[in-house]
Amino acid sequence: MADETKDTSGDTANDAKDAGAPGGKDVSDDFTVREHTSPSGLRYTTTTGRLVLRREETKDGKSEGFKPKAEIFIVAYTKQDAEPGRPVTFAFNGGPGSASVWLHLGLLGPRLVDSGDVGAMTPAPFGLVDNPDSLLESSDLVLIDPVSTGYSRVVEGEKTDEFHAFVQDRDLVAEVIRLWTTRNNRWLAPKYLVGESYGTLRAVAVAGRLFDAYGMAVNGLGLISTVLNMSTLRFFPGSDLPYALHLPTYAAIAHYHGRHGDRELTEVVREAEEYAARDFGYALTQGNRLTAEEREEVVARLHAITTLDEGFIRRTDLRWAYHEFAAEILRGEGLAVGRIDGRFAARPEHLQSSDSTDDPSMRAITGPYSAAMNHYVRAELGYENDLPYEILTARVQPWSYRTFEGAPVDVSGVLERLLVHNPTLRVHVDYGYHDGATPHFAAEYVWAHMDLDDAARARFTHHYHEAGHMMYLNPVARQAQLRALKAFVSEGRAGEE
Repeated sequence: MADETKDTSGDTANDAKDAGAPGGKDVSDDFTVREHTSPSGLRYTTTTGRLVLRREETKDGKSEGFKPKAEIFIVAYTKQDAEPGRPVTFAFNGGPGSASVWLHLGLLGPRLVDSGDVGAMTPAPFGLVDNPDSLLESSDLVLIDPVSTGYSRVVEGEKTDEFHAFVQDRDLVAEVIRLWTTRNNRWLAPKYLVGESYGTLRAVAVAGRLFDAYGMAVNGLGLISTVLNMSTLRFFPGSDLPYALHLPTYAAIAHYHGRHGDRELTEVVREAEEYAARDFGYALTQGNRLTAEEREEVVARLHAITTLDEGFIRRTDLRWAYHEFAAEILRGEGLAVGRIDGRFAARPEHLQSSDSTDDPSMRAITGPYSAAMNHYVRAELGYENDLPYEILTARVQPWSYRTFEGAPVDVSGVLERLLVHNPTLRVHVDYGYHDGATPHFAAEYVWAHMDLDDAARARFTHHYHEAGHMMYLNPVARQAQLRALKAFVSEGRAGEE
């Protein structure tokens, strides 16, 4: 455990900041500051609490002042006596509706959840351990919880729905980054954004907002379990694309559960990718124009790749959503597999259910992360708040994508533009072969359809892991991720894995 050497209230410093802030002191920042030493000897400071975001309001062309809108919970880790130019990494999860606890205590921070991994989960009451490979060794860290997640809330009298939307969420997170960067005099520091899941879409959108609104260019984007174009994932009638793009993930999960004998995982996945991109994609576009013989050939190939029952494949007309696969793949054993991590399996509530939306992987990891965060924030970071820490909440639903009305939710064009405008921007991508939420082949499809030259494509590094959506549950994957991320924020080029 990191040593705590100092505990100071942030009231004096924050009063000074707020006294000069537009809008007065009706709502104040609330931070706890502590000093620590990591096992490696790195001395660092944690600043934990809620940052007040204000917005200028006008009426009849006249300013009515800067009014507080939301209090955003952050945890910042900064190295003491840091060398000039030390990088800073801003990180968040996705959901929408997820706090940053997963990246915070699962991968990046100096302390880790003692959760165990599939087949060897740590029993309650769980615990925390040191993270010897923390990204803090190479970069300062700022973990951000958007509105309604963690301890972040709108101020009294404001509407939560206002921030439960793509544009408003993007602008809020960008403003947190701008404000933190300004207050801490880090405009000339290398800056990185790391997001997971919907957080990857948010990271690209926020990077675009930072550039357009404030002229802030980030040095790199860390995209973990990527989704930049929602149409590659969502199963809608008339849209065949997601059915093909999920196929390699189905094959990988079947392999994990022993359905492909002693074949290598990469061999099984590559076979599925080739079939999905060619013959299966063609067959889906043909619909009922397939002859009976052609359809049976497709059924046989899908059975060989996924090991699903041929009757199931016929009944679904060659098309099934992930939650149907999750219920079907181990039905004969009385089990359903996880969506976030297909390595996990458990008995479903109803053995005859046609689909499985009760994710055994989330059931397995929510307890450890919840216990660890609620302990850590008070006992080790010294911050007290009686609000429930919202790890993954449905309170943000319905989430508004009205900006994309009539079009796919897609920010790949924003990333194209950023790569052109910022010729040194680099992109780190992590994939989990057993991730049913953001399949790796769907992300690869997006890259393949971006209008980039060879020089821009060379600024991507791609890393594949034998794990799920939160691949850092697997200690081997976590160590590989952190090695690559450290090289990434240190301006190095991590090799393909």
